[in-house]
Amino acid sequence: MRQTISASPAIPTGPGMLSRVAVVSGVGAAVLALALIAGPRFGVLLLIGLGFGLALEGFRFGFTGPWRRMILERDASGLLAQLICIAIVASVAFPLLASHGAELKGAHAPIGFAMIGGAFVFGAAMQIVMGCGSGTLVNAGSGNAIGAVALPFFAIGSFAGAYHLTWWTNLGSLPVMALSGGQGLAITLVGLAAVAGLALLLGKRGSHRLPARYWGAILVLAGLAILHLVVAGQPWGVVYGLGLWVAKVVVAAGGDLSGSVFWSAPGNQAQVAASVLTDVTSLTDFGLIGGAALMAWWRSGLASPVGVLPARAWGAVILAGLVLGYSSRVAFGCNIGAFFSGIGTGSAHGWVWFVAAFAGSWVGIRLRPVLGLEARK
Repeated sequence: MRQTISASPAIPTGPGMLSRVAVVSGVGAAVLALALIAGPRFGVLLLIGLGFGLALEGFRFGFTGPWRRMILERDASGLLAQLICIAIVASVAFPLLASHGAELKGAHAPIGFAMIGGAFVFGAAMQIVMGCGSGTLVNAGSGNAIGAVALPFFAIGSFAGAYHLTWWTNLGSLPVMALSGGQGLAITLVGLAAVAGLALLLGKRGSHRLPARYWGAILVLAGLAILHLVVAGQPWGVVYGLGLWVAKVVVAAGGDLSGSVFWSAPGNQAQVAASVLTDVTSLTDFGLIGGAALMAWWRSGLASPVGVLPARAWGAVILAGLVLGYSSRVAFGCNIGAFFSGIGTGSAHGWVWFVAAFAGSWVGIRLRPVLGLEARK
């Protein structure tokens, strides 16, 4: 008779209760220290960033993967979840912007040749590293090697893109166009519904059913995004903070940023000179990384293997990281700053960004096997 060997019961590998209490206490102490040093507002912003990271990693929700599944598998569920989340944010953000225009501002930017090209290139690059702006931060925080390698180059690219931004915008762009008020909200909601309808039409049967974790992500992310707008006075963004970190390093090393219209602007000069702990985007970026790391560790430890990749794959990750940062700055944002927050606060450029980046994603998906990042089918 052939013997069968039963599998041993799984041994828990996650941290113990004392470790969890200690880490949570440490995070709380860090937030409190920031609030005491920089002010309560900045402590709250770090908490919001931690919330974003915990939600994105905890619900395993993002922006790159759902687009990939829509293109390859005709699974529309993730894209639908994104659109619903934006609709909730817009429903609150539009009235807030209308009634508190002096204190709050939207993620508004002009449409131009460079913006469209930058969005297309960003869409391709984000599929190569399987992470947009927030996705790269979350992946790096959760222990994913590709995200960790891409992140510093993303930051360098963001700094460089900002340095050259005026040159790119001078190639030609329209004035900033933004929807506002009740009519603007109605147009935005109709537009989101139209995209959702198209996704359902093109999607496979059953992809309209959103799993429970998507609904959790929708509600938490929408709530945090609205809170961010109220506390920060501006919508959730990612890219500016990454470039700012590099700008600070350049200045600390004796570099001169006066040759850049962007970095020599008074507001940006002030941010470079000020503490990074008082920059809105930096704090939420730190929170994204920390929240994702905390959630991954809480589950089972920081381990997200990517397998053995050829040298050309790692070269592609580095190059894609640089391109992600540069193109997102030229395109006035990533999936968060342009798509999510742009459309959510009425910017016309957010819609154009979405179309261009989605088209770029189609290209990036087909580049991954060529670059050695996955087996060819």
